[in-house]
Amino acid sequence: MNNRRKFIKNTALCLTGTFIATKVNGMSGFFKTLGPKPHIIVRSGWQTENIGDIAHTPALMALIEKYIPSATVTFWPFYDYLPDNEVEMLKKRFPKMKLVRGKLNKDGKSTTVELQQAISTSDLMIHNSGPATIAWADLEIFNKFTGKPFGVYGVTYGLYGTPETNILNKASFVYFRDSVSLEKARVAGVKAPVMDFTPDAVFAIDVTDDQRAIAFLKENNLKDGQFLCCIPKQRHTPVWLHPHKNRPIDPIKNQRNEDMKLHDHQPLIEAIIAVIRKTDLKVLITHEDETEMQIGKDWLLDKLPTDVKKKVVWRNTAWLTDEAVSIYKRSSGFFGSEMHSPIMCIAQGIPAIVVRWQEQSSKGIMWRDIGLGEWLFDFDDEDEVRRFVPTVLKFAKNLKAAKMKAVAAKKFVDNKQKESFLVVKNTLKK
Repeated sequence: MNNRRKFIKNTALCLTGTFIATKVNGMSGFFKTLGPKPHIIVRSGWQTENIGDIAHTPALMALIEKYIPSATVTFWPFYDYLPDNEVEMLKKRFPKMKLVRGKLNKDGKSTTVELQQAISTSDLMIHNSGPATIAWADLEIFNKFTGKPFGVYGVTYGLYGTPETNILNKASFVYFRDSVSLEKARVAGVKAPVMDFTPDAVFAIDVTDDQRAIAFLKENNLKDGQFLCCIPKQRHTPVWLHPHKNRPIDPIKNQRNEDMKLHDHQPLIEAIIAVIRKTDLKVLITHEDETEMQIGKDWLLDKLPTDVKKKVVWRNTAWLTDEAVSIYKRSSGFFGSEMHSPIMCIAQGIPAIVVRWQEQSSKGIMWRDIGLGEWLFDFDDEDEVRRFVPTVLKFAKNLKAAKMKAVAAKKFVDNKQKESFLVVKNTLKK
């Protein structure tokens, strides 16, 4: 009770008369504005160095637009840095989107007027898909000082030692993006009213930049439906190379990357060689995280035989999620060690093979969960490593069947997301 009064006082002070609180059904009804246009805050934007993390935000907004079209959506980015081109991409696709910045302190007070106002006029906060409930502390404050509903949509559970269990118990709904996370959460005692598996929000991605994509493909002589995409990855993303994170090198993780680079990338090299020599397809080596651009050259391209290199393109320039989607949808398929580029492919009905290992979270298991277990490879299992190249080649030689499998997986995902958004919509009605 006192917490909510404090939040009301902070809001009044911040807005200096621009907002008047109205009591409805007791203190729990403060700021309840649900009507024909509910207001949803999306807590998202975990980092900007990876086009997959960028993709979370427009994908969830697309779902809200599809299933709750009357909603007003406010994007509250978690990461301190948000580049202009990302904002432009979002505004182009969602011109009515509101963007607020700032932080909440433990007393429920925002560092910016616009954030305080957004929270005070909101009806629901949704924590977007990610490696964990990263913004758990913000959900705690939001719940404590407003009493309004919130939910978590498509996260992995139990990563980074995130203290998320208690706040998940207070959520109106919690959707985990892989079945392993759902089971771990249940064992850990998470008992939200609604707990289920729903794949990562990125399966709903629809931002595009066809103009840039077509120009890139033309420049590199890549024709629609006649190339596969491939992405390498290190065991640990070298976040110390992300300028905006300003972190020191982790020598243990860096050494692990070096120790495993041949083991993890030799199968990709062999797969590229097999595709080039035994099919008419080309291969585009690209990146999801910006640190993968250089290893695409050093660890893949430079290791290829001369005859193979002639039909391989290495992307050596940065790109944004919308251009990536436009290129993926023009490809024949994907194979590699990242997660969200394959998701973006399946979102467009393009088949994709995923590599994972113990250093990654359980997110890769969602491939098995959506019916694509045949295309999921654990590179800590040598039997699966040996199976990788033959599977990629079979995939490349039977693209029609592979596409049918991808489309079936997308249909399954669509149905799960539709079911989950019935819950989200009903939460707004309570």
